Amino acid sequence: MSQTAESAGKRRPPTMADVAQVAGVSHQTVSRVLSNHPNVRESTRDDVLRAIDQLGYRRNSSARALVTRRTLTLGVVACNPTLFGPSSTLFGLEEAAREEGYLVSAVTLRRYSASALKEAIDHLSDWGVEGIVVIVPHRDAVSALAELRLPFPVVTVEGGHSLPIPGVSVDQELGARLVTGHLLAAGHRTVWHVTGPQSWLEAEARIKGWRSTLEEAGAEVPEPLAGDWTPLSGYRAGQELAGRVAAGLARPGAPGVTAVFVANDQMALGVLRAFREAGLSVPGQVAIAGFDDIPEAEFFAPPLTTVRQDFAAVGQASIRLLVSRLEAGGAGDADERVVIEPRLIVRSSTNPY
Repeated sequence: MSQTAESAGKRRPPTMADVAQVAGVSHQTVSRVLSNHPNVRESTRDDVLRAIDQLGYRRNSSARALVTRRTLTLGVVACNPTLFGPSSTLFGLEEAAREEGYLVSAVTLRRYSASALKEAIDHLSDWGVEGIVVIVPHRDAVSALAELRLPFPVVTVEGGHSLPIPGVSVDQELGARLVTGHLLAAGHRTVWHVTGPQSWLEAEARIKGWRSTLEEAGAEVPEPLAGDWTPLSGYRAGQELAGRVAAGLARPGAPGVTAVFVANDQMALGVLRAFREAGLSVPGQVAIAGFDDIPEAEFFAPPLTTVRQDFAAVGQASIRLLVSRLEAGGAGDADERVVIEPRLIVRSSTNPY
């Protein structure tokens, strides 16, 4: 390293001019290497990359934005980020954006309304995001989004809606079909269901998949029990189901509870506790399955059969869809949908009946 570059590096962060001086090339050549321009010889590219590493040079994103008029920043709007699904989706989006060379600016909301969503989008617009991903898992979000004029490309996640906006989602209905079919194949005459909140599109799709699988099999469709994604709601539903189990044991031949599909793993944990307190054996007397495959699911007692959602794939597909629209100047098929298939994870909570 030359004395000039070395002393400059001590006074201030290294610049592109410092890199050019150390590599023995022009400022323009350094810029071409940084932008992956094809018309650069490999030996020259290697010299520039070595100089960058030697100096510890880091690109000035603000200066680059002034030149290119691009911020390389994407926005994300999410609601209920403390729940496993939204939080995992948000993490997957941030990771995928980094892989594509973008930063993420996220706004989280307590609840969706047209005013709250507009305020979030205005905030992101002020920060110069190039496009946004909106996680819209329930009907309030869809209704709010439908009322807004969007100033940049938008992609939805878990929409399950008819809005003219491209989106990415996990096939929730298929996941419910997989788990319900698994329980029927194990010999259960029917499968009971503890649902998520009615306003959530994911809960609605899981009910649809559960119900249609039972109907196609000619099985009885029990009245579902409502939950709200929390273990407490699962516990209360489990207490009611335990009472039905006891009633079925007292009246041989009556429709009994031998299998339960719970709409998420946290509620399944509550159901398991209620059954344990009632002295019911799982899966000896009642089989239980959940949805999501949270990290703790395999450590439940017993380990929980559940449906795994690939949140990394959701994040990658969402970011790629948004980036493709940015590269096309916002053009593209407004009805484009990417659907990610879930996977059934069978564990000992649903041993054959």
